[in-house]
Amino acid sequence: MDTFIKTTEQQKLLAQIRKLQPIFQQREPELDALGSFPYENIQDLKNINYHTLTLPIEYGGQGFGLYEYILAQEAISEASGPTGLSIGWHVGIVLEYAENRHWHQTSANWLMKEISKGALINTAATESNAGSPARGALPRTTAVRDGDEWIINGEKTYTSMAPALDYIFVTAATEHDEVITVIIPRQAQGVSFDETWDMLAMRGTASHTLVLEDVRIPVSYVLKPSDAHAAGKGWLLHIPACYIGIAAAARTYAINFATSYVPASLGKPIAETPNIRQIIGEMELELVTARHLLYGTVERYEHAHDKAAMDEALNVAKIAVTHAAMGIVDKAMKIVGSRALSESSPMHRYYLNIRAGLYNPPMEDMVKAQMAGKAIEFFKTKTGGESNI
Repeated sequence: MDTFIKTTEQQKLLAQIRKLQPIFQQREPELDALGSFPYENIQDLKNINYHTLTLPIEYGGQGFGLYEYILAQEAISEASGPTGLSIGWHVGIVLEYAENRHWHQTSANWLMKEISKGALINTAATESNAGSPARGALPRTTAVRDGDEWIINGEKTYTSMAPALDYIFVTAATEHDEVITVIIPRQAQGVSFDETWDMLAMRGTASHTLVLEDVRIPVSYVLKPSDAHAAGKGWLLHIPACYIGIAAAARTYAINFATSYVPASLGKPIAETPNIRQIIGEMELELVTARHLLYGTVERYEHAHDKAAMDEALNVAKIAVTHAAMGIVDKAMKIVGSRALSESSPMHRYYLNIRAGLYNPPMEDMVKAQMAGKAIEFFKTKTGGESNI
């Protein structure tokens, strides 16, 4: 990973996180339990002002960009995947605003001040049995105007970092079928969480169901205009960064095991056998290739004049890096052998957590369908739809 550190500021940032890595790793087994959440890890990150990493300088933040964010996210996730993915949503949403300035200015002003003082945010958009917002599903959560207030009712699933959130950005449909995003303070009356998160993977993200019952908020608590869209979503690269971080942890554990495990029948570390060396080499190649793709995409995005034109590159990077991460963990499992399935080994946790990447956006089938559509349309345009076969 050090190969991709380019500046003194990035070195200092990574040094802060690396001091926390062994502490996070010691706490990691606790996150196997249902209802768990890395409270101490999140507080440790706040203590080094990580929650303000991408907050614009004029609001009291550090003002870092995408490259530093992705470096940091990989490093955090190498120590604790659930911690990395959880805090990544907050820091990424702030970065999206910093890049696009697409929120209402009044909303942005007070929210940024709250974040500078330690508030954590995330978006809640997915609803049970309503389909994914990424697939065009409209929210069943409603926003009804009552004088100078909105009355919000509904439920949102997969609300990551639920126990630590101070403000939740909720999509809701108005009486006129307009979809708006409203700001819900955690402490508002009628806000609660149903602890439904029972997944085998990433249990520590505590992605519980948000329940909103006649929640009243000021009409000014609309986050952004209904037609406001971010030109680019480079911040979503925190997802593959998280999973390649988990893969890097599995790789390190496997190599440490291979260089120290000496079977009586062999008389030397298994790392010296051709078969294990071959697997280690394949792991290294996958890891380095994935990192080059990830950080190369980050650099292209940062230098792109048209961020929206980078959508395909971002989608490809997420899918390819996540698949590479799964391949690395699978190879690490082979090196460690049956011990990898032991509850006392972190390998079983890496194996389960890495698979959660398949279900984070963008969804692979949608990306493939889009790419197929482009390819077919290009063929039709170029040939007039006539076959040369």
